[in-house]
Amino acid sequence: MASRARRPTEPIVESSGNVFADLGFKDAETRQTKLRLAAAINGIIDELGRTQAEAADRLGISQPKVSALLNYKLEGFSVERLMHFLTALDQDVEIVIRSKNRGRRMGKIVVKKAARIASSL
Repeated sequence: MASRARRPTEPIVESSGNVFADLGFKDAETRQTKLRLAAAINGIIDELGRTQAEAADRLGISQPKVSALLNYKLEGFSVERLMHFLTALDQDVEIVIRSKNRGRRMGKIVVKKAARIASSL
């Protein structure tokens, strides 16, 4: 039986919570923000059961751009544009500014999807 070559052990490094920062991207916060906004948009389109053509009409963009968005190819989308898409999908976008935690070196951007509130209508 042939023996397996041992791989050199690499240290395990705990994530910072932002894979883009961990990979050394200079625009890591923007990339993370865009990813989270796109995930929310994709989830809403999926919940609504929209085709790419229907989503394109609703968002005011072409079907190929919807395809790029659904496949997280976000180079051509700004954070502002992604927030506009959320409002076009009947979502409220709230931006809250507060002082950063003293333990962190710099501020951060957080995108969270709010829990659904049952309508009383």
